[in-house]
Formats: sequence, C-alpha cells, structure tokens
Amino acid sequence: MSEETIYSGLTQLGGQTDLPASPEAAVMERVANPQPDVAYCVRFVAPEFTSLCPMTGQPDFAHLVIDYVPGDWLVESKSLKLFLGSFRNHGSFHEDCTLTVGRRIVDLLAPAWLRIGGYWYPRGGIPIDVFWQTGPAPEGVWIPDQGVPPYRGRG
Repeated sequence: MSEETIYSGLTQLGGQTDLPASPEAAVMERVANPQPDVAYCVRFVAPEFTSLCPMTGQPDFAHLVIDYVPGDWLVESKSLKLFLGSFRNHGSFHEDCTLTVGRRIVDLLAPAWLRIGGYWYPRGGIPIDVFWQTGPAPEGVWIPDQGVPPYRGRG
C-alpha cells in the first residue's frame, strides 16, 4: 500500500508534460508547506521569459523575479515553469503578462505576501519594467533586493 505524501496529488512532476497552449490552459499545482509556522521568502527567477507583442506578433523577452512568503502552500516549480512557458505563444502587453503571472500565483497559493518584477527588454527602443506586490512585506522576513540592474544597452 502506498503512503500518502504532500506530493501525492501532483500530476505533472516526474513525467513527460507538454507545454500548455496558453496561460489559460496551464495548470499550476501546489503542495502543502512543510514549514507553515516559519515566515520565509521563496524566490523564482525566470531570466528567459518570452511572450508575443499582441499587435505585431514579434517576440518579447523579460527577466522575471518572483518573491513570495508562503502561507499554507508552495507552488510546485515544474508546473510554474510550464505556466511561464505557456506565454511563449501568447500575445499580451508587458504589464498584462507580469500581472497575470503574479495574480495567478496569488490566486493559487494565497501567500502571506508576493512581489513580482518584470524587467522587459526594449521594444521600440524603450525598456519597460513592471512591478507589483500584494502589500507591505511581512515584518521580520528578509526580502533581498531583486538584483536586476536597469537596462543599459551597450552603454
């Protein structure tokens, strides 16, 4: 008889999983936080995030930094990777992509706090950076700087 664990309900981890056709079709999964009594920061960095310009269909590139303080749940990282990859053929402006990622994680996890920084590479010669957080960072949790310098081109 198999033993039930916090990983038992996962459907994507440990096997071949195709990239979802769209962010709406992507399934993000969560696992129970094994340390819910401790306030700590989790960081995911996606330095090769891609989406499409909704007007031209040309690719857009960003460096995403996602910080969150978990509550009862953690995001399962493979499902997050597949969700982020689903934007590859999705047409949306930088602001919408960045906030869609952040809000989807908040909806799934109900974390104590989340911050996302979308550092977009230039489109039309202008880099666009998008920042969002759910509120002030919780007291007593170390939240490091996102560490992404402003875009300087070949400068």
